[in-house]
Amino acid sequence: MGEERKDPKPPSFGNMSDDHWSRARKDKNQEALNYYRERSKAPGVADGGAARNFYCMSCAGVLDFDTQASACPHCGAVIEGGARRYFNWVEMDEPKKSDFLVLMPWLVAGLVLLAVLATGLVFWLL
Repeated sequence: MGEERKDPKPPSFGNMSDDHWSRARKDKNQEALNYYRERSKAPGVADGGAARNFYCMSCAGVLDFDTQASACPHCGAVIEGGARRYFNWVEMDEPKKSDFLVLMPWLVAGLVLLAVLATGLVFWLL
């Protein structure tokens, strides 16, 4: 009869060599994996949620998409209406304010300079 194995059998990767990407990357991205392990401990994550939740910018706790609260129920941080953090991106609801007013003095100065140069050119040609 055969001998029993004392060593635990390693997980099967099927017909893949050691060069296959899933084996070659086995010990890579530990920082990202640790981040997602920590994310799973954030407030409200264990409770599950709907298909579209967002996260508190401060404590990363889960908040309902339709919440009307002005502060996070987990940490008390103010919930800003213009930006929401989702699983791996942040959505900005409001477009940025225009830079036009900031650039207006430079535009006016450029137009005045252009007018002075054009006037000087006209007098020089006449």
